[in-house]
Amino acid sequence: MTAPAARPRPARRALDELSLTVDEAALATAGAGDPDWLRADRQVAFLRWAELPGESNVLYTPYIDLRAAQLEGARLVGASGALPASAILSGDEDALIETTDDGIVTVALSEAARSAGVTVTPLRAAADSLRDRLDGGASLPDDDKFAQLTRALWAHGVAIDVPAGVRLERPVVVRWAVGRAGRALITRTLVHLGAAADAAVVEELVPADGSEGATSQAFFAGTTEAVLDAGATLRMASLQELPANVVVIQHRRAEIGAGASVHWALAQLGARLVRSRVDNRLVGDRSSVEQVEIVFGSDDQAFDLTSYTTHIGRDTTGNLLSKGALMERSRAALKGLITIEKSAVGTDSFLGEFGMNLSRAARSVAIPSLEIDQPDCRRAMHASSVGPIDETQLFYLESRGIPRDEARKFIVLGFLEPVVACVPLLAAQDRLRELLEAKWTAGSDGVAGSDGVAGEAAA
Repeated sequence: MTAPAARPRPARRALDELSLTVDEAALATAGAGDPDWLRADRQVAFLRWAELPGESNVLYTPYIDLRAAQLEGARLVGASGALPASAILSGDEDALIETTDDGIVTVALSEAARSAGVTVTPLRAAADSLRDRLDGGASLPDDDKFAQLTRALWAHGVAIDVPAGVRLERPVVVRWAVGRAGRALITRTLVHLGAAADAAVVEELVPADGSEGATSQAFFAGTTEAVLDAGATLRMASLQELPANVVVIQHRRAEIGAGASVHWALAQLGARLVRSRVDNRLVGDRSSVEQVEIVFGSDDQAFDLTSYTTHIGRDTTGNLLSKGALMERSRAALKGLITIEKSAVGTDSFLGEFGMNLSRAARSVAIPSLEIDQPDCRRAMHASSVGPIDETQLFYLESRGIPRDEARKFIVLGFLEPVVACVPLLAAQDRLRELLEAKWTAGSDGVAGSDGVAGEAAA
């Protein structure tokens, strides 16, 4: 019997060969109606985009490419110029701002948040008042090609400001509806918490109306740029459940002041290709970051997750955890670097990266690393592992009468639970658990067989 022919694979495409059209016309479209200073800032970023390599860290260049991105037909979603419409709050949030990939923006703010002086506005409307943060691009990594792409071409965005001393009881929800064929939505989110402020932000990346069944690809690039003054606390969750035709590039950066803390809970479930980078800068003494990011991959999904944490102040603390569970032919690269600068006396930092391959065709790689210039640390550690479901855990659950298929599900979903438990909105927690279970159900036929080694993925 003749063996079936192997499926043709597209040629490898380097990270700096993004097929999206990025030219002077796109730059003019993005900057239409901007003040002169902002157009000049876009031009600088555009030149940086053109000259930077796709990956600035030589340790990470071999692990993923852009062959899955077929964006030749995607076009920028420009700003509509219309005032945002009013949204309706469900009662579980203090504010909601939603942007769709046809450029429609809706906003709502609770009376409690409004009375406290909290503002949630479209970024273009607030750009002049935020010039000190936008002009010069200091709140984005200067060495990242795709951060400069977003800086040059953003057309939509959100500005969130929580005044000093304000403690929001309920989260701010930022929703992006993406996925209609041929749309490229490029966004920036700026978050500022004043001294001793306390707030939660839930970002939702959801399928746009009309995106179901789309064959041509869509593109989403977004940043979250957070600044925390002394003693502030930000809990930031992101749930990405975009359709399989979307290519996603995200950057998150936090500048953390004295005694302030950031808690990231990031879930990557959807899209065809995801490239995510998180930069934490622990500038103030006694500042801290807790970060958990999970991936649940299936089919041909590819995920490239990078985390940079830089300790600058004294007695700073970082706990960072990345986890990937991969079914079928999915791929994940979990990469991280902790840098402890000479000024960072008394640092306590840990980075963990763990992959669970649930199919023989799934692949994951974990690359944690440390760069230490200050030996006086409380802790500087990293750990990593990649492998199938642990047979001893399966045996334990089966010995308690749990069927093997159910035991596998409990182990995998429990492996991903740390992010779910950190989402600061109960409705979003429930939604995430539903999505994880649905994805498990859809892809579990290819998961590990009775020998504990992942079963063959579908051809």
